[in-house]
Amino acid sequence: MRFAFRFRWIPFLAMLLVAGIGLALGEWQRGRANQKDDLAATLSQRAALEPLVLRGGDKLPVLAQVEFRRVLAYGEFIAGWPVYLDNRPHGGAPGFYLLMPFRLGESGPTVLVLRGWLPRDPRDRSRLPPLVTPRGPVTIEGTLRRHPGHVLQLGEPAAIKPGAIVQNLSPADFTAASAMPVLNLIIEQSPGANGGNAVNDPSRDGLVRDWPQPSSGADKHRGYAFQWYALAATAFLFFLVTGFRRGSK
Repeated sequence: MRFAFRFRWIPFLAMLLVAGIGLALGEWQRGRANQKDDLAATLSQRAALEPLVLRGGDKLPVLAQVEFRRVLAYGEFIAGWPVYLDNRPHGGAPGFYLLMPFRLGESGPTVLVLRGWLPRDPRDRSRLPPLVTPRGPVTIEGTLRRHPGHVLQLGEPAAIKPGAIVQNLSPADFTAASAMPVLNLIIEQSPGANGGNAVNDPSRDGLVRDWPQPSSGADKHRGYAFQWYALAATAFLFFLVTGFRRGSK
């Protein structure tokens, strides 16, 4: 049987469209994987450095140069301004991240601290568990972050006030709502703590501090990239096969 290829413009243009979309999205996912790899290298490099020490009178570093660095912060929690970030599951259970301002030193600047995760009441979303906040000066360990992470906003954002349950919150949003200027960074509190005592230890407050790594997911992006590349290849092969079949007729 003699085979001949019959070229048609509409199938050709459709193939170009589908293949182009597949290649573009594949490259985008591959770029995302490379970004995650670079971020993982940065995290590993900066985690190996000595912790930064933050006190009230210290000169604050440039965030871009120290993001993901470990930090030791001396100061006091401002217990009257807790804010709860909703839709933060842990281990498959729904819950909140507790965000609270922390004054460095006796009269230094204020920084927001992600203190930890706590579960949500399945019967009453607005019901929060008892909150234990250390009193007086304490030392906390943590990691410097640019923001506490973002989730999809569901409905109208709630008003930011003490004890509010919100979807997302930035340092600028907190400053505008509380009239309390805070630094444009976040301390993600670590499980351990130096200083303090058994009664006033900031690590013994019942909060879970098992933070997701921002560098995770590179292999997932590579898997998505492979799927998009496969779509582009499939579109091209389909165009060839159907062209030859039409030619044979």
